[in-house]
Amino acid sequence: FQYANHFFWGIEDIISTYVGMWSSLETNKKIGSCFTNDPPGQTFFSDTIGFPPALKDAGFEMVDVGLFEPGSNDFSRQIAAFRDSGCDIMTGLFDPPDWVVFWRQAMQAGFKPKVVTVAKALLFPAGVQSLGIEANGMSTEVWWTPSYPFRSSITGQSCAELASAYEAETGKRWTQPIGVVHALLEAGINALRTADDPTDPDSVADAIKNMTLDTVVGTLDWANSPIKSVAKMAIAGGQWHVDPNGNFDLDVVYNKEMPDVPVTAPFQMKIGA
Repeated sequence: FQYANHFFWGIEDIISTYVGMWSSLETNKKIGSCFTNDPPGQTFFSDTIGFPPALKDAGFEMVDVGLFEPGSNDFSRQIAAFRDSGCDIMTGLFDPPDWVVFWRQAMQAGFKPKVVTVAKALLFPAGVQSLGIEANGMSTEVWWTPSYPFRSSITGQSCAELASAYEAETGKRWTQPIGVVHALLEAGINALRTADDPTDPDSVADAIKNMTLDTVVGTLDWANSPIKSVAKMAIAGGQWHVDPNGNFDLDVVYNKEMPDVPVTAPFQMKIGA
């Protein structure tokens, strides 16, 4: 692409992070998986670049129930298959409302996996809080948290300072995308600063394609990326834990792909499994 440039993580990063977390615990390596029947879910379920071949190579057994339609209100078939197969691990890609429906039906059906690692649905504190105490110990990927040891190239703020400023100004809790959106602004401003002519589109595009920049989400490197127009962003693994006041905090429990990010708690089996 001449003018379109991108930074984010890829499916391979999700897979390696999830497998890394799961491999640290003693389980029967049977995994129940539910992915949405949409482009992201189809990618997760791909038999070439998705979870099925990667899990097989890592020694896990995936119980295949196919894709589900977003907005589904009945997961009894999938849950029965996972329960009857004795799956110790549950994973998938859910919108938050769909995950609430799935999990409540799973509890009613007596499906209590030891490990629950779900993408998208567990991204925001509000989505986790809506599940109540049952969300304690659920895990997901980490895009960014206030515990990241990086600083803004614009303001010089640490990640903790950025999150605190957001909470003070909005009255809301920090969320993972805050760091990513801030990094987007960092990349855009840096492109204008370093372009030979910031009023010329080609000059700005060249500045991005030759950019290596330290941001609040880590180093974004278009200049040395093997994927044209794309800078890879690393991720960590996280687990939600409830505090004595009933609020949930996201701990970093796996950092092999991001060793600069400190682990704040050990990865554990889901409480109540």
